[in-house]
Amino acid sequence: MIREALLIASLALCAFPVPGVAAQKSSTASHLTFNQLLEAAEKARDQNRDDEAIQLYRRAASEQPDSEQALWYLGTLLYEKDQYSEARDVLRQFVTIRQDAGPAWALLGMSEFQLREYPRALDHLRRAMAQGMGDRKEMVQSVFYDVAILLTRSERCDDSMDMLLKMLASGSPDPALVEPAGLAGLRLPLLPAEIPPDRREFVDMAGRAVVAMQTQHYEEAESQFKRLVTAYPNEPGVHFLYGAYLVQLHPNEAMPEFMRELEISPSHVVARIRIADQLITQRDFDGALTLARQAIKLEPKRASAHMVAGEALLGKGSVADGTKELEIARTDDPTVSRVHWDLFRAYASAGRKDDADREKQEIEKLLHNDSLKTPQDSGRSLHDSTGP
Repeated sequence: MIREALLIASLALCAFPVPGVAAQKSSTASHLTFNQLLEAAEKARDQNRDDEAIQLYRRAASEQPDSEQALWYLGTLLYEKDQYSEARDVLRQFVTIRQDAGPAWALLGMSEFQLREYPRALDHLRRAMAQGMGDRKEMVQSVFYDVAILLTRSERCDDSMDMLLKMLASGSPDPALVEPAGLAGLRLPLLPAEIPPDRREFVDMAGRAVVAMQTQHYEEAESQFKRLVTAYPNEPGVHFLYGAYLVQLHPNEAMPEFMRELEISPSHVVARIRIADQLITQRDFDGALTLARQAIKLEPKRASAHMVAGEALLGKGSVADGTKELEIARTDDPTVSRVHWDLFRAYASAGRKDDADREKQEIEKLLHNDSLKTPQDSGRSLHDSTGP
């Protein structure tokens, strides 16, 4: 990933105009006007006299607490000097003035990350993504990386994997993504820096397999997954990860891996959903419904659990109950087109024309949104191709 110097260089693109310097200049630094303080601070910053620049920007911000220029450069310099606590406080003040400044939210989130204020960091980094960071590629990469690893640490491994997939598809694979991919793939809620030394090889091996798969290097992926399963046959997450790979290329071989995962990890929700999904294709609706209901009990808000439960119920002829489950899935995640297709067919078969028409409109909207995405934005993760 990028180094701090590149990040700060990117941030410096958010330049503010320097106000005109007052005609009457004081002969001593202690009597500089506000505009003169800004000019002196900028000169010190340009000459890499950062400590002096920080003091001058502090004085300017003290005189005019709502000065965007003083707060911005003070915050970036403090961050560059690893003074994260002070940088955080200054940047919080800045974003109260400029709530639309994506780069400021990014730097605030990264300061909080360094201070291990992880929930706040995740919120503010995602705010930066929502506001946008312009064409600052280095900053965008850094924010995506931090968000991905924080999502994994927050046990939102599916969302993390989707983020990592976008990063992998955006260019040549970055070796720094191997460990995050391994952690997300194995569903281990850790930051890369928190991996115990005796688990690093395990995570690295899983990460290399995931990266090879997601970058469509299938021979390498096959080799890496087989090495992983051979080396760690009884580790939680390994057989699910291998099964998620197999279901895309060799679907008939995936079921035993998901079943083996449940033997090792009895509370694995997504393994149940994957098995249920395959049982539906085999028209084993009773078996699928049993697993779907187990998944719902373990994780009531997972949309894909309600989706496969709804599909199993519809397959059994329980249209009303199946429709209710699908409606819950739609509420939990309205972006899954498969749920809308299921509901469209269920409503149409029940004669609910208005509801069916609404679902058709939602499907068309989702298809349109997908058509606007770049190829790297449209991929699905290894985890849960049946839905989030």
